Amino acid sequence: MIKLFYYPSNASMAPHMLLEEIGCPYELVLVDRDNNAHKSAEYLKLNPTGLIPVLVDGEQAIHQTAAICLHLTDKFPAAKMAPAIGDPLRPICYQWLMYLTNTLQSELITYFYSDRMADDAAMAERVKTHAERRVGGMLDLLDAHLAQSGPYMLGAQYSVVDIYLLMLCRWTRMHAVPAQTRPHLRALLDSLVSRPAIQRTFAQEKLPLPWY
Repeated sequence: MIKLFYYPSNASMAPHMLLEEIGCPYELVLVDRDNNAHKSAEYLKLNPTGLIPVLVDGEQAIHQTAAICLHLTDKFPAAKMAPAIGDPLRPICYQWLMYLTNTLQSELITYFYSDRMADDAAMAERVKTHAERRVGGMLDLLDAHLAQSGPYMLGAQYSVVDIYLLMLCRWTRMHAVPAQTRPHLRALLDSLVSRPAIQRTFAQEKLPLPWY
């Protein structure tokens, strides 16, 4: 059985939602991040980066959230959570997923861990402020894309890209101008959280309101 090593509202949230949408059997394994379980020798054998999540599929352990998501879409093509290989939308799926993980998610990491990129508290606060501003520009770009090509990131097709975006938009909920203040992003988020698979994920992770 597939095992997902997770922590609530962490980067494991996207593959968790995806597993629920796919409907395959899986086991959730909580990684006690509060007690640094993700840095334990046992966990580092699965993921030498010491980050969450890890997906164990048979004898194979896979880390990096976007890689896990792509593996699941390929393993369960009948779920249609990504366009089929050869479909013109397939490279667009790659495009937006890479934008989310390499650009938006990376900037959010800068925001949350600004102290790692500064020599003192004042500098860390400036780094955080600039990161939040850059995140805002990225959210504006995504909102404009949805205005032209919605209701989903791939147009009419609901996909892994929307799931990944929901996770990242949730992370902006404490920003001065969070994702949900943008009309087309808000419409997408409202649509996604009405889905039973997403609601099951949030319930399993015991996520309090506001969700985004």
